[in-house]
Amino acid sequence: MRYSQTLIPTVKEVPADAEIISHQLMIRAGLMRKLASGTYIYLPAGQRMLAKVIQIVREEMNRTGAQEIIMPVVQPLELWQQTGREVDYGETLGKFIDRHGRGNVLSPTAEEGFTFLAANEIKSYKQLPMNLYQINTKYRDEFRPRFGVLRSREFIMKDAYSFHANEECLHKTYMNMYCAYCRVFERCGLEYVIVLAESGEMGGSGSHQFTVPCANGEDIIVYTADDKQAWNIEKAPVDPLPKQPPAQVGPVEDFYTPRAGKIEDACAYMKVKPHQLIKTLVYKCGEGAILAMVRGDHEVNPEKLTRLMDGVHIEMADEAMIVELTKAAVGFAGPVGLCDKAARVFIDHGVAGLAVGATGANRTDYHIMNVVPGRDFPLEGANIQVADIRNAVEGDTYEGKKLLFKRGIEVGQVFKLGDKYTRKLESRYVDADGREKYPLMGCYGIGINRIIASAVEIGHDENGMILPITIAPWEVIVTPAGQEADVIAAAENIYSELLAEGVEVLLDDRDARGGVKFKDADLLGIPIRITVGKKTLAEGKAECKLRSESDRTTLPISSAAGEVARRVKALKAKLNEPKR
Repeated sequence: MRYSQTLIPTVKEVPADAEIISHQLMIRAGLMRKLASGTYIYLPAGQRMLAKVIQIVREEMNRTGAQEIIMPVVQPLELWQQTGREVDYGETLGKFIDRHGRGNVLSPTAEEGFTFLAANEIKSYKQLPMNLYQINTKYRDEFRPRFGVLRSREFIMKDAYSFHANEECLHKTYMNMYCAYCRVFERCGLEYVIVLAESGEMGGSGSHQFTVPCANGEDIIVYTADDKQAWNIEKAPVDPLPKQPPAQVGPVEDFYTPRAGKIEDACAYMKVKPHQLIKTLVYKCGEGAILAMVRGDHEVNPEKLTRLMDGVHIEMADEAMIVELTKAAVGFAGPVGLCDKAARVFIDHGVAGLAVGATGANRTDYHIMNVVPGRDFPLEGANIQVADIRNAVEGDTYEGKKLLFKRGIEVGQVFKLGDKYTRKLESRYVDADGREKYPLMGCYGIGINRIIASAVEIGHDENGMILPITIAPWEVIVTPAGQEADVIAAAENIYSELLAEGVEVLLDDRDARGGVKFKDADLLGIPIRITVGKKTLAEGKAECKLRSESDRTTLPISSAAGEVARRVKALKAKLNEPKR
């Protein structure tokens, strides 16, 4: 392709609303442009990168035996009501009513659609296992789209769904897809880690998350100091903190804390530290109230709560429910006298281990001190459970090993869904004995846009992107540094020879200074640059530079194209070589 005939609108300025480097560089390099909040137009260079990632994903999915289909983006709302996920997704679910009064969903994921298909097409055990996938647009009405394509409303995703007669068969496909994901990310040039993950609203019995470690990632990876175990923050277990020795204190005392509904304000009034405060949060499950208690310096982990509730959907209670339950304003809830009013009560080990603490008084503008767990509120009972319900923090351990933390970008996740969706959508098959059964499901997702953003986050310098050759928009850029006829002719000849070798090459034929061309080539992250200048041409040579290296080498003009084509093939072979 010729630069002068291609839409590559690079810009020098950092976009004002671009918070992280991948967002900045994808705009500056002309990969994409913002259409609206959380939605982007992919320009030629960005589209080429998307197409390359999609092709790698498609090749690896086909290699597993998965079959590609296309599912409609618009799906009947009634399917989501049958599975209960209309409630689970809440306002994130994009919905509209069509002219016939029917409810519709803009698909954020496709379990319902694929299970509907299976219910109508899979009737016999002889059809199992079956693995279907699509590469398609998804929509989630994010409250606050940010970080470019890492938290957008519209995105491109590969999602696959497999159907099985038994756990053994499901596990085999699960591991095949697990290994396929490793190959996808390796071929895309990403360094990644695999962590145990929570299934969240997806449900199911097991999940692994593929995460690219980087400073700007939204996900938190928790791992043991010996590097032998790793989880995402939602899954990470913690050892109970040492139980404090009993304290001899008097009865609870009221403490006036006007407008101190926040932890820091309450602590300031009572002159206590956050770890001495008992924080009581109110959730709702249907019409019932759920209490969760953690120390003031800890945060409740909603996924751990959901797991303790056997996957039943819970959400934060609204102000009206909190006021009705506690008879106080929000921020003044406490466990004393409240535990018997809730359907379920979950107390974190850190709270149960306190010798004495302070907490809300269930009375507006008041807290109470000298609160002793087990004395002033129960730690046992039919509706009470002491458990790990919080996020891991610095200083925590698991099985005696110190927990460490780093940030990352989730690029893929695999799930064992079991029969959660097939039961709810009445997908059944007849087994070899003539009995009707629900097939077990696996689910496997990859964020196509996120792969590109991750590659930029971990591959860049002050001049722009440094991209793996397998997903870069072009493999080589040929740059004539001057407008002399012989320089242009030599550059054109190298360009033509590279095309003949099957190399994806961009010829920078613009009437611009060499410095401008070099800056744009670096910004675009093209892996190899060949420069033809008046001085090197006089010596019968061209300059060759790898984007990832600072050194330059020279090649004879007559063999430059052939040598660069060999380097391209070697770089691609290194990434494409299967490791699993």
